[in-house]
Amino acid sequence: MHKKNSILQQIHHYLACSLKDQLSKAQTSAQLCLLALLFAVCASCVIIVFRLLLQWSDSFTGLQEMDFTGIVSHWRALIPLLGAFLIYLVATASSKRYRRMGIAYVLHRVKLHYGKIPLATAPGQFFQALLALGTNFSVGREGPAIHLGAVTASVLAEKFNLPDNSVRIMAASGIAAGIAATFNAPLAAVIFVFEVILREYKVHYFFPIMLSAICGAISSQIVFGNVHELDNIQVINIPLEHYPVLAIGGLFLGAIAALFNHSLLKVTAWGQDSPLYQRLLLAGAVTSLIGFFLPQALGTGELAIAISISENPGLVMLCAILAAKMIATIAALGLGIPGGIIGPLYGIGALVGAILAHISAMYFPSLVPFIGLYTIIGMTAMMGVCLTAPLAALVALLELTHDANIIMPAMFVTIPAFLLAYQGLNTRSVFFKQLEIMGLSYKIPPVNQGLQKIGVRTLMDRRYVLVKEDKALQLEVLKRAEGRPVLFKTADNKIAHVKLDMSLGVEPSLSHIHIEGLPDSASLNRVYETLAPKREGAVFIYEGSKDNIVGVISWNMLFNEIRAGQV
Repeated sequence: MHKKNSILQQIHHYLACSLKDQLSKAQTSAQLCLLALLFAVCASCVIIVFRLLLQWSDSFTGLQEMDFTGIVSHWRALIPLLGAFLIYLVATASSKRYRRMGIAYVLHRVKLHYGKIPLATAPGQFFQALLALGTNFSVGREGPAIHLGAVTASVLAEKFNLPDNSVRIMAASGIAAGIAATFNAPLAAVIFVFEVILREYKVHYFFPIMLSAICGAISSQIVFGNVHELDNIQVINIPLEHYPVLAIGGLFLGAIAALFNHSLLKVTAWGQDSPLYQRLLLAGAVTSLIGFFLPQALGTGELAIAISISENPGLVMLCAILAAKMIATIAALGLGIPGGIIGPLYGIGALVGAILAHISAMYFPSLVPFIGLYTIIGMTAMMGVCLTAPLAALVALLELTHDANIIMPAMFVTIPAFLLAYQGLNTRSVFFKQLEIMGLSYKIPPVNQGLQKIGVRTLMDRRYVLVKEDKALQLEVLKRAEGRPVLFKTADNKIAHVKLDMSLGVEPSLSHIHIEGLPDSASLNRVYETLAPKREGAVFIYEGSKDNIVGVISWNMLFNEIRAGQV
């Protein structure tokens, strides 16, 4: 029986090592896809539970039942103040080190920490975002979806002891699953991850992320049905003679997007020096005040979109709601209310598009039938410009409307809007500027970025020899090693690299160089960071504990890998 168990353990160890060897490579593999799919199921379940709880809370606190034609003051307008108080209680119940959350924080962790996000941040993100959305703050659902999806996948990846380079892929896959489970838009989720989170395209990332997005979308369809929120907007193909009007509208949209970004970042910077309770109270007060007079400006953006496509909403009313929506969103996100930015941007973009359509219709009456299209174009351009994600914005609206008529005019508007905002008005990406304000780094040199994608098990020399402290034996082994690394354990239980030293005379002598150990889940970037200061030496790779050495990587091996263009 003991022999049988020993054989089973050996088989299990062999399979685990084979899996690690495969995942350490920067290439597409079936194992990577299957793991991503497994983790995506878990991430999707978390997001589905979040959506169900949000749906339940909306039945009590949602604004959909309010009569906007009657008395504007309504008890629901005071809910943001209660929400701010509850968010503060949840935030203070957790440690300060785990209070960071949202898309910018996830971006930082993906760039510099392989997507590893502490599990302790998940409860705060889950309940605070649920309170923020349930109490009608002007924030979006994709923020918590991205954070929770990344946490779920990265924690599972660490539990499975996967190599660091594949943990990043799992985290990105969890993000895609979270977005797809939120919006039922799998392709947009994939593009958003590549365009905003990873900001690079690698083939071996593509299939795990796509499978995860499909899993998220299917999960959403099983629970909520195959529905899209913008199916009710009628999109008509606009004639080519109206395209000059669209180009002018693009400039207006670019100016509004730049104003929004600058204002949001200024409020965010100002709020960094204020106590948490003051920021949350101010955000609740501003949102409640707006709710008394223009409750259409509250919530994620659905009410603003509904007003934009309604019959004869009135130009003055649209402008008032636009100003209120921008203020409510800037107050909520800038002062630390947890949530996403895409939902509010859709609402703001829809209002801007509707305003452009109504103004243009005064001079060109033939534009009246195209108000719905202008609304969609406004949403696309606003998201694309503010988040520097034009392709993700275009595909998202394409999936949400199921109408390809938006592609050409949306591209025609987004280009001048983007150029004006970023070149003419010096706009910065919201997420990266938020990271700078929070003091979180995100820039990484190309060499380090390339080395992060490869695990140490791919390069390590497994032919090492571990000898005793006997110097005569070490010298004999070293002579016969034929280039293999020779190691020995010192009296203080450290590992030393044994080398021949010819500098003291004709007779060769031994030199012992203490070397550091790295786990077999590390990436080559960890090796580079360890050896780069001296540009020499080696590290040993261990599995489980430092006593279980499985390989050695020298500086020459790593440098040759870089020079060969493998990174």
